[in-house]
Amino acid sequence: MLNKTEATRTEISALLKRIGIKARQASRTLASTTADQKHAALVGAAKVIQNSVFKILNANDLDIKKGRSKGLSNPMLDRLNLTESRILDMADAVATIADLPDPVGRIMSQWERPNGLNISKISTPLGVIGVIYESRPNVTAEAGALCLKAGNSAILRSGSDSLNSSQMIHDCMITGLAEAGLPQDILQFVPTASRLAVGELLTGLEGTVDLIIPRGGLSLVQRVELDARVPVFSHLEGRCHVYVDASADLQMAIRIVVNSKLRRPGICNAAETLLIDGNDVDRLARPLINALIEKGCEIRGDKSIASLSEVIMVADEKDWATEYLDRIISARLVDGVDGAIAHIERWSSNHTDAIIAENTDIVSQFLRQVDSAIVLHNASTQFADGGEFGMGAEIGIATGKMHARGPVGAEQLTSFKYVVRGSGQIRS
Repeated sequence: MLNKTEATRTEISALLKRIGIKARQASRTLASTTADQKHAALVGAAKVIQNSVFKILNANDLDIKKGRSKGLSNPMLDRLNLTESRILDMADAVATIADLPDPVGRIMSQWERPNGLNISKISTPLGVIGVIYESRPNVTAEAGALCLKAGNSAILRSGSDSLNSSQMIHDCMITGLAEAGLPQDILQFVPTASRLAVGELLTGLEGTVDLIIPRGGLSLVQRVELDARVPVFSHLEGRCHVYVDASADLQMAIRIVVNSKLRRPGICNAAETLLIDGNDVDRLARPLINALIEKGCEIRGDKSIASLSEVIMVADEKDWATEYLDRIISARLVDGVDGAIAHIERWSSNHTDAIIAENTDIVSQFLRQVDSAIVLHNASTQFADGGEFGMGAEIGIATGKMHARGPVGAEQLTSFKYVVRGSGQIRS
């Protein structure tokens, strides 16, 4: 592993260029790799992860100790922390991705022109994908598996907080590749914590990188969007909203709101704002707010919400724009579904927004008018996840509208080309 304090800009630039060349060469090998070979490599990688639980835990322990000494917040430590259960879940995700239909070589559409030309639109790999992520070491396995399944080479650059864990997981992945007879260069890992490596990767490494995917906080995503010289799949903040309508079933609403916020508050699909129909305050607002307080959640509410309990802080404007990633939620009363939609349009990051309601007309209006990558009805926002969508895992939730939107799984990591078959036609 390259020492951060000793590595010069020249050394890191040379290192990243070598990585880019190897990844590009490996992507050409992948172009002729069969679905069965990719399946075998991923199944093998999953088994190696399963058999390396204690090695991964030991590496993660180093990262956790370092994170605590740096004063990382509890939500950040939760993202960084690996347990035996989480590692086995990671292995299961890789195995699930292995069993998915191969997304490469699919005939997406096909037609014949009057002149006899037969035209097919066929899915193809994107090429070489650079994935830049922060304190979630599981991304190493899940991003690597998704890229491989879609026929892409990957350059994985973890954050310094998870470097030891991510390196160990990468070692497991490439062992699986080698056992299946595939080149280990398919999954490249950047072995340095230096931020200079990010800058080099964003240059595209002299044309060897086709796409960059950032997986982390707003500052990382903004830097990538500003500096990248290759296309970017953006994963912005998860300012997720839950709107509880007057027609909602109260007990269902309490279960969903508590789960949306508190199941794992430090992940991007955790609810950050609770919107409650102001037409039914006594039946809805008090029980919902009390349920959150009883579970240890801090409430920052508008004046009407703050009047319900002396422990509630009065929200200011920045609260509506904050992704807390903690046991904190902002809450306000709104004028029915129109008020909820107006608030979401103003403050949402277009990630995930949910409605709890029984009135079908109101549900239809919400699902139609809220322009987010994922909208849910009567379900927790924590289902906004590639694994829960049947994708095995995800690299992130794309909040833009170009190419991919929502969970980015293997299918979303492909492009397409047109194959035209003729029988001697020429154009007049």
